[in-house]
Amino acid sequence: MKQQQSRFQDVYRKLQVWLDDTNQHEVRSIVDFITKAKSILIAAEQIPEQQVKQFIDNLSYDLNEFYQQSQSDIKHSLYLELLNESLWSTLSNITDRSQVEWSELVDDFQHQGLYQSGDYVGFGQLVCQQCQHNITYSHASTIVDCIECGGNSFQRVSLTP
Repeated sequence: MKQQQSRFQDVYRKLQVWLDDTNQHEVRSIVDFITKAKSILIAAEQIPEQQVKQFIDNLSYDLNEFYQQSQSDIKHSLYLELLNESLWSTLSNITDRSQVEWSELVDDFQHQGLYQSGDYVGFGQLVCQQCQHNITYSHASTIVDCIECGGNSFQRVSLTP
């Protein structure tokens, strides 16, 4: 009975600490937010409607330009590409490779183990038929020409579980 009463007191104490913290931080944050919102609204009422419309149009244009520029930067970002490959590599390392090999087996039968540039391949390792350069794919991708010799014919290496 005394142990249960001690637990209730502990829970009550933790609840009180949480309520005090909430009262000190969150309520003040809300009051500050409302005060700032009021001052912004008062200032906005003093701006002519034409200027507000022009501001919104300019902001929309700037946001659209920023979005278009960031999309272009993302497509050409070596850092993001390496980050993406690193993520796929990590996922492939924790995957049951024997299960993946079984799922890729049907594709290998259709290709008879030989792939060409432009073919779609799941993850695995391909060997260039011209220079024997190994290319590792960590996720489903379109096969590109060999970066060593420009060859376009590859053979898949068996996965090891």
